Amino acid sequence: MKAATHPNYHMIKVVMTNGTEFMTRSTLGKEGDTLNLDIDPNTHPAWTGGSQQLMDRGGRLSRFNSRFSGLSFGKK
Repeated sequence: MKAATHPNYHMIKVVMTNGTEFMTRSTLGKEGDTLNLDIDPNTHPAWTGGSQQLMDRGGRLSRFNSRFSGLSFGKK
């Protein structure tokens, strides 16, 4: 491998939104820096299964439902 082509990994502290901390290797900043997360797996809806509402803008959703309501994809 070529010398000096890989980033410099070092240990940083990551602080989650609920205050928990852990150490990890990163290329961010310098040794001992702190990364404060605004969004993490404890709060983000993608991981927590947050409720998301479908909004019908301009009747698109109702048009889709009326067009494809008769199709059954493996339902029994």
